[in-house]
Amino acid sequence: MIKRMIEIKVRLDQKEADALNKKVKRSGLSREAYVRQLINGLVPRDAPPPDYYSMMRELYRIGNNINQIAQKAHSLNFIDSRRYDESMREFEQAVKKITEAVVLPQKLE
Repeated sequence: MIKRMIEIKVRLDQKEADALNKKVKRSGLSREAYVRQLINGLVPRDAPPPDYYSMMRELYRIGNNINQIAQKAHSLNFIDSRRYDESMREFEQAVKKITEAVVLPQKLE
């Protein structure tokens, strides 16, 4: 079911349309999604560089490996679980910071 039933038409001159289209293209969003973010008080970011996604996949792969090692180590009672948990929290925070810095829109000030 379509949630958005209200259509709004806006007329722009060529300069405004070019500026909007340029920003939309840089963001990687649809024009509609771009405008919705602006309406909601968010400034859409430019699309992340192509290698961002490969870096994130690599970080998640490393995290998964750490998790598997930790599960085995916990069962053998061989690892300092407090140190491991602390390291995992740091890893997760790094992933979150990268995502916030590169992908998520910023609030309008």
